[in-house]
Amino acid sequence: MSTPTAPRPFVPVVDERRATVILVAMAVSTFLFVLVESLPSGLLTLMAPDLGRSTSQIGLLVTGYAFVVLVASVPLAQWTRRVPRRWVLSACVGVAALATLWAAFAPSYEQIMAARLITALAQALFWVAVIPATTGLFRPRVRGRVMARLAVGNSLAPVIGVPAGTWLGQQAGWRTTFWAVAALSAVIFVIVIVMFPMVRPEEGGASRAPFPNRRRFWPQLVTTALVVTGSFGLITFVTQLMQDVAGYQQADISWLLLVQGGAGVLGALLVARFLDRHSTQVLITGLTVIALALLMLSAFGENKVGAVVCLALFGFAFSTIPPTLSHRIMLVSPGSTDMGMAMSSSTFNLGIASGSGLGAALTASVGVQAVPVVGAGLVVLALVSTLIEERVNPPLPHHAPEVDATLGTEPAALATD
Repeated sequence: MSTPTAPRPFVPVVDERRATVILVAMAVSTFLFVLVESLPSGLLTLMAPDLGRSTSQIGLLVTGYAFVVLVASVPLAQWTRRVPRRWVLSACVGVAALATLWAAFAPSYEQIMAARLITALAQALFWVAVIPATTGLFRPRVRGRVMARLAVGNSLAPVIGVPAGTWLGQQAGWRTTFWAVAALSAVIFVIVIVMFPMVRPEEGGASRAPFPNRRRFWPQLVTTALVVTGSFGLITFVTQLMQDVAGYQQADISWLLLVQGGAGVLGALLVARFLDRHSTQVLITGLTVIALALLMLSAFGENKVGAVVCLALFGFAFSTIPPTLSHRIMLVSPGSTDMGMAMSSSTFNLGIASGSGLGAALTASVGVQAVPVVGAGLVVLALVSTLIEERVNPPLPHHAPEVDATLGTEPAALATD
């Protein structure tokens, strides 16, 4: 087992007000990245006839995007490991803005696919850098809260962003939605260039984990793969499940997804209050509730009210998982936290692809009603992995005084650049 790093002073490179502005900008940027990744799903029936393609080919714009994030995260993290985070994050946001603008003007499907894959490269590197760089601006005792607030952008994108983008596309054409996202990304690019401090990765306050431990790090990746695979079967096929099993109509899907997404936003906001002090309990509780929600959906899915309650419970619990897993990776990564987050991001995207594929196979061979049952089994395995990790390792310090004692809290001069 690795030993904690030697105590060293925490150096606040910016004042708290400036750090908060940067946090808000990064949360908006996470919102935009998740939105642009998902937009073709909402604009499917608008893009297909305009480009002369089938809806399945438009769907590949999302599949290809996810595949690039999966394979590119670790190599890009290694390639940029010495580049100041201001330049990394501003380049990611700037490239995404330009590539999204290219997609808005692209005359052909092939050009849109190319623009999407370039945006995916930017997103892959963005996820690697944004959490260590942003949390490093804050004192250790509040970094879990910072991660949870970053995750609010992820939760809001499917609830507000995709419906709003779809509506805008219906009113003014799908290309207008891409123009709007590109414009907002350009604003974030300016904020990052102007406000993010010039700090090399190794000098960041969160560049190294306070409690590096390989015996905890690898089980975290196993837990990530299992819970994401188990959950994304339902996330991918929730529309079909609610129609074929619960008996809802196509017209009901929008408000059903809003219920699920709204519960997710609530969960992302609530987890911020507990993550810094109780991340283990939060993770165990979240996994338990997801498994129960999936099992209950399988048992009571034919009841319309029961299905909605289970769907809301699932959305609430799942939203707590990404920030909690990220927080724990940031605590125990054996090397740089950038590389730890890169491996975590790749594992998360592997789970997305595996969950979607597993859901498709189950739906085709057994029926969509099997998706939540199998998903629950995988989430239970994730829970077992977490319990074993806690059993075989010494307790992981979570309380603020212990974390601050490890990293130190002496004040230092603030950056002015």
